Amino acid sequence: MFTPGISQIAEDLKCNPGTVVGATTGFVIFLGIGPLILAPLSETFGRRQLYIVCFGIFTLTQIPTALSPNIEFLITMRAISGFFGSIGIANGGGTISDMFDPSQRASIFGWYLLGPLLGPTLGPLFGGFIVQGLGWRWLFWILTIVCVINTLAGYFFLRETYAPVLLAWRKKEYEEASNNTKHYRIVNQDLRPLRSRILSNLKRPVQLLFTQPIVFTMALYQAILFGTVYSLWTNFEAIYGQEYGFSTTEVGLTYLGPGVGFFIAVWFLVPRIDTVYNRLTVRNEGESKPEYRLPLANIGAVLIPISLFWYAWTVEFKVHWFVTVLATLFFGLGQVMILNTVQNYYIDSFSKYAASAIAAGTVFRSIVGGIMPLIANPLFTAVGYGWGISVFGFLSLALAPAPIMFMRFGATLREKYAIKW
Repeated sequence: MFTPGISQIAEDLKCNPGTVVGATTGFVIFLGIGPLILAPLSETFGRRQLYIVCFGIFTLTQIPTALSPNIEFLITMRAISGFFGSIGIANGGGTISDMFDPSQRASIFGWYLLGPLLGPTLGPLFGGFIVQGLGWRWLFWILTIVCVINTLAGYFFLRETYAPVLLAWRKKEYEEASNNTKHYRIVNQDLRPLRSRILSNLKRPVQLLFTQPIVFTMALYQAILFGTVYSLWTNFEAIYGQEYGFSTTEVGLTYLGPGVGFFIAVWFLVPRIDTVYNRLTVRNEGESKPEYRLPLANIGAVLIPISLFWYAWTVEFKVHWFVTVLATLFFGLGQVMILNTVQNYYIDSFSKYAASAIAAGTVFRSIVGGIMPLIANPLFTAVGYGWGISVFGFLSLALAPAPIMFMRFGATLREKYAIKW
């Protein structure tokens, strides 16, 4: 929602548009840093407590953001709200892992992923209408209203799902009911002091990122995708406003291109991830492997570089706008297939610590996704959109073989680099 207001914010707060992009950078970077802390804490205190606390703080940060007197204050508040807003990314995969059997998980996860994917896609669409009709500060007043409703819904309807916490509660109930603390225990219960457990859990995402080749490589893949998304999305106003003469509202409508791609992928392709996973499990005499999540990742691995080169050169030569938007549809489709298969691969590989594994990938992709738009703007100015966007295409092409490689060697790597917690 923030993107269409960049020019208006720059004028109102008396700074240049490049500085305003720093507010997006701060938000996205802390969106990645947050899960490093929040995901492990959910594996200590449970999911629900973290959701409610972070939802509440995220809601409150929208108010001073709307009242920002200068760009420094705006960037600071956006960074803080990014940290607490990351709770959905930090805990979402873990919650789904808690609730659903692996044979059903990919389809459910596909709908969940529409949240972080459609946010940067539909947000600018609605933001365009709000900025044009009410002014940029109303972006955050409306977000405040939406967040209040969401937080109240979470308070009344969210339930705890993390098994160790549920078992600890049940143990306490049994002990209180029987007035006996000797005969109830949780199998494999972590009996270390709370401080030791928290410190150990906080280190886990970093350990996973830098000791597991699977996590690091696929996190790098996601980082390039998110860096591409934020670099392109923050330039849609310049591309379609200046090159094609679109109004702010019309620029917002162009974000529907990748949004349609997301829905097509989730509706038609994502359910097939479970289908392939279950068929391969049957062929393997009922024994499933995390690598069975990866075959359909190759659809994304092919579509992403093709769509980026397509978009780069149709924009460069000012081909009809519909042709350029169609390229973003296929990019959106490919992005969903990579993200969904990778997240499910993480969950299946590190099931009990799924939230930490996802956090490890999230921090990398968010930091890169936040920094890349600052690099992309000078790049596009220096070499043009054709070669500038093609850089992202070449990066995605270099990582395209990763799904095939992990299908073949993933099990060996997991065994070789296994961590004993």
